[in-house]
Formats: sequence, C-alpha cells, structure tokens
Amino acid sequence: MKHDIQIGGLTIGDQHRPFIIAEMSGNHNQSLERALQIVDAAADAGADAIKLQTYTADTITVEGAFTIHDENSLWNGRELYDLYKQAYTPWEWHKPIFEHAAKRGLMAFSSPFDETAVEFLESLNVPAYKIASFENTDWTLLKKVAETGRPVIMSTGVSQISDIDESVRILKGNGCKDLVILKCTSTYPATPENTNLLTIPHMADLFNCHVGLSDHTMGIGAAVAAVALGARVIEKHFTLRRADGGVDSAFSLEPEELKALVTETKTGFLALGNIQYGIQKSEEKNIQFKRSLYAIRDIQQGELFTTENVQSKRPALGLHTRYYDQVLGKKATGFIKKGTPIQWGLLSNA
Repeated sequence: MKHDIQIGGLTIGDQHRPFIIAEMSGNHNQSLERALQIVDAAADAGADAIKLQTYTADTITVEGAFTIHDENSLWNGRELYDLYKQAYTPWEWHKPIFEHAAKRGLMAFSSPFDETAVEFLESLNVPAYKIASFENTDWTLLKKVAETGRPVIMSTGVSQISDIDESVRILKGNGCKDLVILKCTSTYPATPENTNLLTIPHMADLFNCHVGLSDHTMGIGAAVAAVALGARVIEKHFTLRRADGGVDSAFSLEPEELKALVTETKTGFLALGNIQYGIQKSEEKNIQFKRSLYAIRDIQQGELFTTENVQSKRPALGLHTRYYDQVLGKKATGFIKKGTPIQWGLLSNA
C-alpha cells in the first residue's frame, strides 16, 4: 500500500491534487534578476515548487569530451562543456532564489548532479531531492541522496526497466523511505507519440510507489491526461517567454500556460471522483427532463390511443415509456388536450 508523502508541508498521494513543479533549468539565461522573475511568475501561476539544477560544467563533464551532432537536437553542434557552462545555475544564487521562493509561498529544491552538490544542498536544508534521468543510474549519487533521508523524486528517461528497479532498490536500501518516480521521455522536445502515458499505472503497480510525469512535450495536454492515469506529480520546464531564448526555452511553458496547467490538472483530478452509478443529488432536479408519454394532439373521449396521438416527449410527468405498448389500443376515458401527460386514469379498461 502506497503511503502519502510530505514535502515541505504539501502532500503527494492518490487522494491529493497533483504536485506541480516548475523547472527553471537554465532559463534564467545567466541573470539572477531573471531567475527571481521566474520564481515570481511560477508563484503567480499557482505552481507548488520551483526546481533548480545544481552542477557546474566541471562537475558534470570535462572540457573537450563531447560535441553534440544531432540535427534533431536543440543543442546540435554544441560542446557539452560549453552548454553546461551556459546553462548552470551559479551556486551562490541558490540561497537568494530559495529565500525569494519562500517569501512567495513556493517550495524550492533542486537536482544534484554529484556528491558535492548534495553536500551543498544539505547546507540549504532542501525539502527534497530530484534525480534527473541521466543521473538515475549513478549509484554513488543515489546512495548519497538516499542517506539524507529526504523525499526523492526520480525521473526514468533513457532507462531499461532493470535500471529503474536497481535504482529504486539502491535508494530504498540506503535510507530513502519516500520515493516518487516520474515517467519521462528524454527527448527535447518530446512528442505525444513517444510519451507512452499508459506506463504510469503499470509503473505504480510494479514499483509500489507514487508516480508522476516529467513532461517534455509542448503544451499541457499530456500532463492532464497523465493525471487521469494516476500521475500525482507533474514537472514542466518553465520560462518567462520562449522568444527570450535559453537552453530549454523551446519546450518550456510560459506563465499563462503554467497557470492553465495548474488549473486543468486540478480539474482533471477532481473529475476522477469515485466509481458512481445512479442519480446524484446534484442531478435530482433534472430527472423531470427525461421522457414520458404525452398526447401530441387533442384526443376525443372513446378515441383509441395510437402512434399518431401519443408519443414519447419531455418532461417526465406522464407514464414511463416502458408502458407505451400497453397504452396503444386503449380508449380515452374523456377528452384529452394536446400536451397532456398520459396517466393510467386516462385509459379505459373496457
């Protein structure tokens, strides 16, 4: 049985609305002022958390190691080292960003990319850790994060099912008691066709933990659908304006879209409700608008009821339509005006 998870005063669980994370990533474009504006925009849109990424170019790769050659990549032709040098969030910014988020009622945490990042984030008393897809098989990092005892949210992009199983075991075996795993397709942007949301309920059952979606598709449709399938954490990259540029800007939500995401995922969650049949209290007043039998023209005393003078019409003030065949062929006991609901007393037994 999955237990509810508390993160910074909010609850992640089957009976709780989705936990919405706005991922800043490198969309601050190396401006602390812009980073703080992103925090404000996320808070104004109703997100639950703002998430950073904690690394430097030197802690994540080495200069000269790799150049991206992929025409479908937003980063085609860029050396990894230069990319991360541009995208990283200076560590001295973390504290002012976290403090500003707290003032705005927004939770703030981060994805560490090596052990030194975990030690740094511990000094800031983060409420949780996020494990990025490309780091989810780094056992040294997983062990270090698990040993903090804090809740962990782990993405599962570029992972075999065996990789995920190993990672879950490493985390749980080293002190992690509160774990959420996120379905993730690590392409930027991802397409709806390769998002495969039906994995979400399967993943929840297989690993017996809460599941969410780290969503790299454009728009909010995939995220809303994910909630219907059981996702209780939604992570989306976020920027002020895609036109401003930045390493992740092309597949990031803008403020109006993030607000819509918050609203529509909550609506989707509330609409799930329970298994329900029968007439709800809110529907009772509308029972009258169902159908029943009516005189559709004047009927004289002694005249036979036929398909020409009695039909199924709204509202439901006459006999149920199940009695239609029994009414046909009977005689009227008296004059019946057009529009009169047919009742048993209008039928002669003779």
